[in-house]
Amino acid sequence: MSSSSSRSIAKRIDTLDTIAAVLPLDRRDELAELLTDQDVETLRHLVDEGMGANTLRALTSDLAYLQAWSLAATGASLPWPAPEALLLKFVAHHLWQPDQRDIDPHHGIPAAVEQSLREQRFLRSSGPHAPDTVRRRLASWSTLTKWRGLTGVFSSPSLKSAIRLAVRATPRPRKRKSAKAVTGDVLGKLLATCSTDSLRDIRDRAILMVAFASGGRRRSEIAGLRIEQLTVEAPIAVEDGPPLPSLAIHLGRTKTSGAEHDEVVYLTGRPVDALNAWLAVAKIEAGSIFRKIDRWGNVSTRAMEPSAVNAIVKQRAALAGLEPGEFSAHGLRSGYLTEAANRGIPLPEAMEQSRHRSVQQASSYYNNATRRSGRAARML
Repeated sequence: MSSSSSRSIAKRIDTLDTIAAVLPLDRRDELAELLTDQDVETLRHLVDEGMGANTLRALTSDLAYLQAWSLAATGASLPWPAPEALLLKFVAHHLWQPDQRDIDPHHGIPAAVEQSLREQRFLRSSGPHAPDTVRRRLASWSTLTKWRGLTGVFSSPSLKSAIRLAVRATPRPRKRKSAKAVTGDVLGKLLATCSTDSLRDIRDRAILMVAFASGGRRRSEIAGLRIEQLTVEAPIAVEDGPPLPSLAIHLGRTKTSGAEHDEVVYLTGRPVDALNAWLAVAKIEAGSIFRKIDRWGNVSTRAMEPSAVNAIVKQRAALAGLEPGEFSAHGLRSGYLTEAANRGIPLPEAMEQSRHRSVQQASSYYNNATRRSGRAARML
């Protein structure tokens, strides 16, 4: 590698680190090698424009995948704007029929391209992609094209027809993000595995309690949580004991809120104690709250990745003797609403804390719990 290329990569790493506070990134060094200078500059520009962190994270993930796929499939970085033929190739490589591939080995994604993506950890599952994933990546491709001041062909009849026909030929059943909700009883089992004074146990206990009690926060919101988002509130008075500590979490702009709307949720009692215990033992006074811990017990200065929150839920489920494949970080979100229903908390009150915008989506978790124990299910 030439010295000028090394300097260019180092510059991209510095830029990615600069925007990491808004856009937590894993594999930052690898992305610096994969993305172009213009890619990184586009991301920095989007941060300056105030685009939400969740949207930026999704765009970055999709851009990295698209660049890796383009290099493997064509031997070159993505062209801007992309020609229609390349978009059709992308669809053909990701929406294909397993039965047809048994007959024709050239059908679908080429073996060499697939192997390259697997070696770079961009491709993990086998078989064709989910249609929603392909649509999302094409939408991200289109968005980034527009932000570069260019006009794409993402609305062309040929592309729409190719997607429609491919989806029709490769039906995939929709699966829930988490097979089982992490309700109160399940959460108790997970927390029981965090019983020592080790850094990991104290951190994981705080993550689980804060994620659940704050309304079932998304894993990206937990991973990106910063000290600056916390505000100490007046203690909550209770009849049979000392006042309970209280914190406000300012979520800022979220997946479902407007650009200028600051979402706020509250923590009371044990979750506050768990969070304060982690901050004290990790000596965190500013910046990211939940961070990596290396094998020697050192706390990183960088935020953990959203995927790490998911891994923690699965690891704790395994330690608790549960089937880890049945639980994920999203189970904390669905579990919060399910537990609220089990405890008779009105749906509007639960939604104030979960910050769900869709009554239909929130009530789907809520109704499943109430229907199971309700009169309609006990007719005989």
